[in-house]
Amino acid sequence: MSAASVSGHPAGPPVTRFGLGTAASGRPGYINLGRELDLPADRTVEAMRERTHRLLDAAYAAGVRYFDTARSYGRAEEFVGEWLAGHPAAADLTVGSKWGYTYTAGWRTSGVAAHEVKEHSVAVFDRQVGETRALLGRYPDLYLVHSVTPDSPALTDPELHARLAGLAAEGVRVGLSTSGPDQAGTVRAALGVTVDGRPLFTAVQSTWNPLEPSAAPALAEAHAAGWWVVVKEAMANGRLADRNATGPDTAALRALAARTGHGSDALALAVAAAQPWADVVLSGAASPEQLASNLTATGIAVTDGELDELAALAEPAEVYWAKRSALPWG
Repeated sequence: MSAASVSGHPAGPPVTRFGLGTAASGRPGYINLGRELDLPADRTVEAMRERTHRLLDAAYAAGVRYFDTARSYGRAEEFVGEWLAGHPAAADLTVGSKWGYTYTAGWRTSGVAAHEVKEHSVAVFDRQVGETRALLGRYPDLYLVHSVTPDSPALTDPELHARLAGLAAEGVRVGLSTSGPDQAGTVRAALGVTVDGRPLFTAVQSTWNPLEPSAAPALAEAHAAGWWVVVKEAMANGRLADRNATGPDTAALRALAARTGHGSDALALAVAAAQPWADVVLSGAASPEQLASNLTATGIAVTDGELDELAALAEPAEVYWAKRSALPWG
């Protein structure tokens, strides 16, 4: 099926450097700043399903060929699976998902003690891999342990490693996503995990943006080892969007946006895509209009001088993650 037959509009060439994440559209509550301005006022399951399908239509029509989801993104896997079932000839797509968090909010945005609960156990893997496959209609091409930190049993549990190696033997690329101030330590620990003398993990999805670049050296090592590297949160959960980039912490980005005429969102994504170790950078757009703005990054060539200029935005990792943890779910 051509992209044009999905959207009704002519499609450009495939966009290989950018993907679409569904964290913001698969559930009613999330932590992106200003999200309430981008979503339907009534966030019913049907309204969010329709929004997610529109986003997938728009992304495919624009040439995006990587869709990212997770067990904990509310009903995102369900919505993506429905879209895939309705577009069986879209065989050029790569679909990634994640396991290890259980969604616990019950489709509520308030009065929730925890929106998701993390557990990297064999029991959770056994349950969630089946759920993922049933909802997507097939195994994902890429299956990641969700939000691994250095203390996660995903790095040390031999029984879990055997399960993951079995999945890899079926043709699924097995990896991990990272979070927290020691993403670099997590990636390096994962690089050393082997099963029967072979590396277990061959992909990673990490937070990288001009405010939080600390994982870059480890991600470069992973890329050099043949891993597929996906960048998430390139806009820092909305902190680098035009409407939110108003404080002194983003002054350099605003100055560059004003000088070049690009949106802050597109610049942030383009800067991430300019990293030589980054294979795909995710847009976390919550509306087709936001996605279109994000994808203008495909036409931005960031110079070395501009990259040096934006290096002034970097925060200590501990500071960045403390700010992220304080963002409200809304």
